[in-house]
Amino acid sequence: MKILGKNIRLLRRQHGWSQEDIASRLGISIPAFSKIETGITDVNLSRIEQIASILDVPLVKLLAEEEDEDDHFQKLAIDAINEKLLNRENEISILQKKVIILYEELRKEQPQHRLV
Repeated sequence: MKILGKNIRLLRRQHGWSQEDIASRLGISIPAFSKIETGITDVNLSRIEQIASILDVPLVKLLAEEEDEDDHFQKLAIDAINEKLLNRENEISILQKKVIILYEELRKEQPQHRLV
């Protein structure tokens, strides 16, 4: 059950939740949840299903052998950087549209000079 605990811990951290957050949702104490994460406590199927539901993952994901924790956190960091990049691109697009609108307004306000 150590794989189960490791996967629970990784997914909990991925959500940014503390042990207290999950323990309260399960209706158990923090030490009891800590024992689940460390593999000290054997967990029945209904409790595993409950944890999977809280973490919003299929039951199989909790039981499957995961990649190394460092690899997992590297993937999370890359995902976070990609999200920031996408947000910056969206901000740039919005600013470009504002510049175009301002340019059009300035152009309309300036009198047209004709050379004769």
